[in-house]
Amino acid sequence: QPQLVESGGGSVQAGGSLRLSCKAPRTILSVFTSNTKNWYRQAPGKERELVASIGYGGNTHYADAVQGRFTISRDNTKRTIYLQMNSLKPEDTGVYYCNHRSPSGDDMWGRGTLVAVSS
Repeated sequence: QPQLVESGGGSVQAGGSLRLSCKAPRTILSVFTSNTKNWYRQAPGKERELVASIGYGGNTHYADAVQGRFTISRDNTKRTIYLQMNSLKPEDTGVYYCNHRSPSGDDMWGRGTLVAVSS
């Protein structure tokens, strides 16, 4: 089962920055550009929530809580998407998951990477 691989999580103090990466397997190279690519997060005791998306045309969408602080981007040649997170807050703590959604609605997920922000 092909799987996305996240990296870049860690512990940081409030106000700091982290950059998450998510690499897709070579097996989905043919559909990489057409997939919508998303970052979700799940805080302890809470539901998984959508943080940021980037669509086929490069259009982006952000949750209100991260607007202006987080930036999602992609590098099609590397089959990789990124989430640059600045001005981190303790409430940004959680496991961050990479997701690809095909135009037909099929989902592919990574196993997640932990982000811990201390005050």
